[in-house]
Amino acid sequence: MNISSILGLNARFSLYSYPYNTRKGKKIAGSKLLTKKVLLKVGIATPKVWAIFRKPQGVYCFNWATLPDSFAFKPTRGLGGEGIIVVKKKARDGNGWITTQRKRVTPDDLQLHALDILEGAYNFDGIPDVGFCEEYVPRHKAFRRFAYRGTPDIRIIVFNKIPIIAMLRLPTKESGGRANLHQGAIGVGIDIATGITTHAVHHKESIRFKPGTKRKLHGIKIPFWNQILELAVESGDISGLGYLGVDVIIHPEKGPMILELNSAPGLEIQLANMTGLRRRLERVEGLKINSPEHGVKMGKALFASSLAARVKAEEEGYKTVEIFESVKIRNKRGKKVLVPAKIDTGAKSSSIDIKLAKELGLYDADNILWKRTFKSSLGKQRRPVIQITFWLKGKRIDTTAGVSDRKRLTKPFIVGSNDLTGFLVNPTPIHKNE
Repeated sequence: MNISSILGLNARFSLYSYPYNTRKGKKIAGSKLLTKKVLLKVGIATPKVWAIFRKPQGVYCFNWATLPDSFAFKPTRGLGGEGIIVVKKKARDGNGWITTQRKRVTPDDLQLHALDILEGAYNFDGIPDVGFCEEYVPRHKAFRRFAYRGTPDIRIIVFNKIPIIAMLRLPTKESGGRANLHQGAIGVGIDIATGITTHAVHHKESIRFKPGTKRKLHGIKIPFWNQILELAVESGDISGLGYLGVDVIIHPEKGPMILELNSAPGLEIQLANMTGLRRRLERVEGLKINSPEHGVKMGKALFASSLAARVKAEEEGYKTVEIFESVKIRNKRGKKVLVPAKIDTGAKSSSIDIKLAKELGLYDADNILWKRTFKSSLGKQRRPVIQITFWLKGKRIDTTAGVSDRKRLTKPFIVGSNDLTGFLVNPTPIHKNE
């Protein structure tokens, strides 16, 4: 991982969390209950709430027997998984419940825990809090072989309505079934384009297998991936957070649910993906995004992690191109002519060699649209611009191209970034002699 691309704590706050998040958004993210209220209002699913405790009197008067067989007991402002009790089932003898850590908790235990929450025992600042019991979401079948007892979650960082980076957090025996990395859970990077896991870390060390097993942690396909990314983008838009972390869980029957929002998400996600956040954030800053769907497409196109991931992305409508490709250009008589080309994301517009343009009959006066000043490694040049139609990977592209003398260059045709919409570019040439 390039050190210069890593985002640090101070930069996270001063460059992104503070300037791009509204005060209202931070307030929403700071309360799990307020987050639920805001999301449910627009129809975004979150786990159901069974009980809320705001005052000691409510704790003492509550009939604990009314709680279901399984639930999660949380502080609304708790950080890092502190103060969370996850109950998986009722005890066989009827005296209380059994947690995911296989510990018994009784109504008296829960009452004491509720009072601790109200006193702010699990807050960063010790301010009095609110406790609540919510629906327990069991593991989805896709994760049963990889997670220890508890429910995994997926963290996505969204900036400027674009999903930037993501990871799967897997509970372990050490973490007590919780999906918190600092408690011993595993972080597994996810390729944004495909929803397939790539690289795993445990206590900041790279690992390939689930501890104590030979179960590979890379290659796990996340269900509902496109829907999860769109929910993450929508959540930021609704809450007023331009830079945020979104935690998602997958209910076995109900599908994706938003667990919580974070206006200053942790940075361990960089280790899990073996890539820094800074350059990804800089890459999308200021881009105009029209909708959550548009933001997801941009994230997939910009941050596909490897050639294999790009091939997978083709299943979702994207085509992968190499640096060197062959294109078919329509000549004046309407015939398609095969031409070697270079894919150049550094060039904004496509361009064609003047000799080739003449051979194709495209340099006639009636096909020259205008003359434009182009900047290149040769300096500023005034070039004619022609109308051109070509096919790349079977896709027809009607565009314009600048005409220049390319006889000293290896390829007579350049495909610029303006004409690469819907394509994923593999930056590594597959032909070493090119």
